[in-house]
Amino acid sequence: MKQPNPTRTFLRLAACLAIAGAWPLAATAQSDYPSKPIKLVSPFPAGGTSDIMARMLAEEMGKQLKQPVLVENIGGAGGVVGTDRALKAAADGYTLIQTGVGQNAVAHGINPKVPYDSNKDFIHLTQVHSGPNVLVAHPTAPFNTFAEFLAYGRANPGKLNYGYTPAASGHMAMELLKQTARTCTGAKKENCKPLFMVGIPYRGGGPMMTDLLGGQIPIMFINQDVALQHIKAGKLKALAVSSLQRNPLYPDVPTIHEAGFPGFSALSWSGISVARGTPKPIVDKLEAAATAAMKTPAIRARMEGNGFVVPDQGSAAYTQFVANELERWVRVIKVAGIKEE
Repeated sequence: MKQPNPTRTFLRLAACLAIAGAWPLAATAQSDYPSKPIKLVSPFPAGGTSDIMARMLAEEMGKQLKQPVLVENIGGAGGVVGTDRALKAAADGYTLIQTGVGQNAVAHGINPKVPYDSNKDFIHLTQVHSGPNVLVAHPTAPFNTFAEFLAYGRANPGKLNYGYTPAASGHMAMELLKQTARTCTGAKKENCKPLFMVGIPYRGGGPMMTDLLGGQIPIMFINQDVALQHIKAGKLKALAVSSLQRNPLYPDVPTIHEAGFPGFSALSWSGISVARGTPKPIVDKLEAAATAAMKTPAIRARMEGNGFVVPDQGSAAYTQFVANELERWVRVIKVAGIKEE
């Protein structure tokens, strides 16, 4: 009979004891969470809508968790660079990820080599904001309503230019509008005519807005909060909003949905997520803190005052929302034939 190897037996016993000893330590670490500041990666430069939403949530989540939540901006590739870097950090709840329409839906249609799967590599905690784009025009544009814009564009194929930032929600809204007009999906028969326009790409919203205000381009979609000051000043005119319901900041501006294309919706949105593998007790704490923060009067007043809708809260709702948006925008991008620039 072969005798057991004493050294091997000792090593196995030591390993088992080490594993057994680690369980209380892991449980203690999870029960004490958070015991240090938390980082929230916003994968865009400071100052934009995404950054503003991240900082707003971070402040309130810090109060809920009794630890600072510090925003770190890591821009690049439409949000993909920062998102990927955040996913590669330890899945211990100390790195939160701002997810959104660009990096978690549009990116998958434009770049087949996105280094993560937005449905499988994240635990989506809750949605933070949802807001429409506004179809705006320069005051000298030869149309004043959405119907007049459609009529002019169809009567002058290829002569109407619009500005867009590649992969941004405004870009997607315009592509969806062109496809809806062409295919007549859900549209009235009188709207079933092609809408041929020429898109002018810009590297950022700042230069694009400068050219629109200067009359170099006549029309574009832009986030409702960014457009408001220019519309109030009479420097731009609002033709339509891309949400299903009218926006409180623009009560007299029709939705594209009600202007002849039922079901049309193209939103800017963001949420908060963590990497798959984060322990469930920590995920539960983070979800509770995020949803509690979103329900505070301070956040609701700030959001609604800027025309944003406070979405349905919680992991289940946001997970399904991300999946639906990813599927929709990948389909739109495929039909449009958009490639990575």
